[in-house]
Amino acid sequence: MRRPTPLPAPDQAAPDRESAQDRGVEPPVRQVGPPRRADAPVEEDVADRDDHLTAPLMPLWVSSSPRIDEPADISVGEEEAPVGVREVWAAARARRRALRAEVRRFTARQRRRRMAWIVAGSALLLLVLGTLGVAYSPLFAVQQITVVGTSTLDPASVETALDGQLGTPLPLVDSSAVKAALVKFPLVESYSLEARPPHELVVRIVERTPIGSIQTPAGFTLVDAAGVALSTAPQPAAGHPVLTVTGGLSSPAFTAVGTVFRALPGDIRAQVTAIAATSPNDVTLTLGSGGTTVVWGNADDSPLKAKNLAAIMTARPGARSYDVSSPSTIVVR
Repeated sequence: MRRPTPLPAPDQAAPDRESAQDRGVEPPVRQVGPPRRADAPVEEDVADRDDHLTAPLMPLWVSSSPRIDEPADISVGEEEAPVGVREVWAAARARRRALRAEVRRFTARQRRRRMAWIVAGSALLLLVLGTLGVAYSPLFAVQQITVVGTSTLDPASVETALDGQLGTPLPLVDSSAVKAALVKFPLVESYSLEARPPHELVVRIVERTPIGSIQTPAGFTLVDAAGVALSTAPQPAAGHPVLTVTGGLSSPAFTAVGTVFRALPGDIRAQVTAIAATSPNDVTLTLGSGGTTVVWGNADDSPLKAKNLAAIMTARPGARSYDVSSPSTIVVR
């Protein structure tokens, strides 16, 4: 856009107007509008001239921005109402709600993981509590006692001695009471309890192995290798050898006798009718009704001596004496 030509400075135009007035001549009128066309009629020219004469002078261009020396048109709005306590609390609550929403959004995964752990732990706890509750309830009470592992001992007598455990929940069976009842049976060397839900209690018994009858003031007492008295009768117990041991049940000779007897194979053990020992180094066995003698010596290398004795008795049956006191050299007579 072409910039309009600026007006002349006031200090230059004023002398011209004054000189013209002093001379009595009308100052020329500057034509502001567009130039008159040569072919325009006179009426239009007069009208235009009248309009220009009567209309006030207007500036050629007007700036859209206000002048510096003119006051700006500033509209003053209504005065704001004071903020009350209720509005402040409402804004604070809204801010807290927004903050909590953001926290929940950013911690959603952590909360889901925590919830999964809580659910799993609760389920496990309920399972354990339910199991314990059922196990300790009358639903798993003892209604049957079964005794196994006995050969000499009467199982029915053991079951009768344990009748006090009937009606007791399996986890609450009193082991002390069971032990007190089984102590009355000397043949019981050890025992174990086994619960078979829902109602059976199994008592596994390991019996003592008698090695023979030893003569005492009360009669013939059947004893095991530890010297525990199993029974006492006027006559020696059938099927068990008679023991003749110097020093009694607490002597080293008796200990050697027990070690030798327990090392014998089952078929040879059944043939032993008597065992004698005056010291731990001269244990002697008597086999069968024919009185075959086995010189054993001390209890050292008893498993090897038992193996050699079984082999020589098979190779040389009917001999009167077998001497296995030296495992490397066996003497047969």
